[in-house]
Amino acid sequence: MTLSNDKLLLAIPKGRILAGLEQIFKNIEFKIEDSFYQDSTRKLIFKTNIKNIEVIKVRSFDVATFVEYGGADIGIAGLDVIEEFNSEEIYRLIDLNIGKCRLSIASCKDILDLQNINKIKVATKYVNLTTKFFNQYGIQAQIIKLNGAIEIAAKIGLADYIIDLVDTGKTLKSNNMIENMKILKVSSYLIANKAAFIQKNKSINDFVTNFLKIDIEN
Repeated sequence: MTLSNDKLLLAIPKGRILAGLEQIFKNIEFKIEDSFYQDSTRKLIFKTNIKNIEVIKVRSFDVATFVEYGGADIGIAGLDVIEEFNSEEIYRLIDLNIGKCRLSIASCKDILDLQNINKIKVATKYVNLTTKFFNQYGIQAQIIKLNGAIEIAAKIGLADYIIDLVDTGKTLKSNNMIENMKILKVSSYLIANKAAFIQKNKSINDFVTNFLKIDIEN
C-alpha cells in the first residue's frame, strides 16, 4: 500500500458491510488491528498497518456526520446516507460496490398509486429523502421519524407506509408486508471531508489509488 505523511482518520460503519469491506481491505493489504472486528471491544480508535491512518467504528449515519464536520477525514457510507445528508462538505470518491441493497417504500397494502394520493403518512429515518421523493409527485408527506423497528409502524397503524432499506426482503415477508416501490439503489462509497480533501489531497489520493488497483466492479 502507498504511504504518505498526513495523518488520516477513517470512519467505518458498524454492521453488515464489514464482511465485504474486510475482503476489500485484504485485497489492498490494508490491515486494522484485530480488535476492530470484535463486537465486544470497547476501544474507540484503532491502529492500522499504515502508521498515519487510524480508524473509528461508528453507526452508519454517524459516519456522514463525522466526515461532514471534519471529525474524520474520510469514511465509508451507503448512498442512502450520503443522499440523506446531501452535504456540500462530503465528497464521493469511489463506489466500493459493497453493501448493495435498495431504499424502498413498503406497506401492508398491495398497491401504491402515487397519481391519486394527496397526503401520505410515512415512517422512516430518511426524512430528507422521503420529503424530496414525495414532493416530486406533489404529495404532502407526514413523516414520523423512527430510527429502528420501522416495520412496526405500519403493522400497528402508526403510518400507512414505511421507507427503509431492503436487502433480501425477508423481514418484510415475515411481517406480511409488500415492497411497493424501489426509490434508490444503494451501495457503499468511500467519501471525504471537503476541507480534508484539499488540505490532505496527496494522502487521500494515495489511499484511493489502492482501491483503483483492484477489481471492485463485481
